[in-house]
Amino acid sequence: QVQLVESGGDLVQVGGSLRLSCAASGVPFDTRTMAWYRQTPESARELVAFITSGSHTNYADFVKGRFTISRDNRQNLVMVYLQMVSLKPEDTAVYYCNMYGGVYPWGQGTQVTVSS
Repeated sequence: QVQLVESGGDLVQVGGSLRLSCAASGVPFDTRTMAWYRQTPESARELVAFITSGSHTNYADFVKGRFTISRDNRQNLVMVYLQMVSLKPEDTAVYYCNMYGGVYPWGQGTQVTVSS
């Protein structure tokens, strides 16, 4: 079955960096556009960035220049990464990966907390 497993979240200070990882398996994700989303208790889940199967990328305005999405297509597994630098308190959220459009059941996410 589909598995989306996020990791790498942590508590960091303003201006810090983190690298999130997502292991996606169960369907041929190597041919799919993959994305990172985030959600806080006060807001709906929002798109952060996506990457096509050909590694073309697109970012939400609020992370442009600070976050970088990348992918590594392996046999029966796709790894999707989100390198985050210059973190701000407003980046605090649970981060999730999924196919673009949120097609599959969501994983548990990974908590990023940016403290000032």
